[in-house]
Amino acid sequence: MQDGRYALSGGIRLICASVFPSPVRAEPLSGPDFCGMKISVIISTYNRPHYLRKVIDGYMNQTFRDFEIVIADDGSTEETALLLTELAAGSDIPLLHVWHPDEGFRLAMIRNRAVARSRGDYIIFTDDDCIPDKRFVMDHYRYAEEGFFLQGHRVLIGEGASREFVSGDCAPARLLVLLLRGEVANSLNAVRLPCPWIRKGRSLRGVRGCNMSLFRSDFLAVNGFNEDFEGWGKEDSELVARLYRFGTKRKDVKFRACCFHLHHGVFERGRLGKNIELLRQSMESGDHYCANGIDKYLQR
Repeated sequence: MQDGRYALSGGIRLICASVFPSPVRAEPLSGPDFCGMKISVIISTYNRPHYLRKVIDGYMNQTFRDFEIVIADDGSTEETALLLTELAAGSDIPLLHVWHPDEGFRLAMIRNRAVARSRGDYIIFTDDDCIPDKRFVMDHYRYAEEGFFLQGHRVLIGEGASREFVSGDCAPARLLVLLLRGEVANSLNAVRLPCPWIRKGRSLRGVRGCNMSLFRSDFLAVNGFNEDFEGWGKEDSELVARLYRFGTKRKDVKFRACCFHLHHGVFERGRLGKNIELLRQSMESGDHYCANGIDKYLQR
């Protein structure tokens, strides 16, 4: 594919009762005219409450606040549930906890379950190791475009800095200090130019589910993530390959929609070879709708 050009048991807990509060916006939006569009932020997690606390804090301090948070929990212990109860107590942003038992790395499945329980017309996917810039949700909303999924980018925070890094450290002065200490990579992604750099195309290169958004209708049209993918790797690329076949294109946005990726150990990759083979088979099939997807969780 060619690049375009730049232009608890299986349960659910509603922690914060109100689903969509009245809009609270610290700055005006000039984005698309999707009147009343609801936004859901899906945060995947597994037994990293110390990082998840920082990530949720980043969402609690967004400039745009008319959205819900849905935690896609791949089998964490009770410590995560207790954390979410604590964080929801003082928040006006709805927080939903969707959990299933720990039966291995089942990211595709838990993301599907979370989307099925969400209320958003527009879905933002991210992870428990990605602290958002304070305008992250606003940027995904502002640059949403029908017929496209949006691919954002990330700054990599080093191992030493990740232990203490919080949402307040996303400010330029703090990042400069970390950069001089050699604790930041991809720092250019944190720059906020007067205008973003946008590229549209159909490439699989650089697809990352930790900073991606799309319309719910497009996600459902391809039946969501393929749950044949277990273990780390390629479930996001396979989703995108099917989106392309459906007719949805990619919209890369640079210098906006940035998140800050905290360092962690390498995931076990014993199934990566199988997942690569699943991706190959999917790309050769020509089908946009996967058999083992989100439809089983949707109310009929």
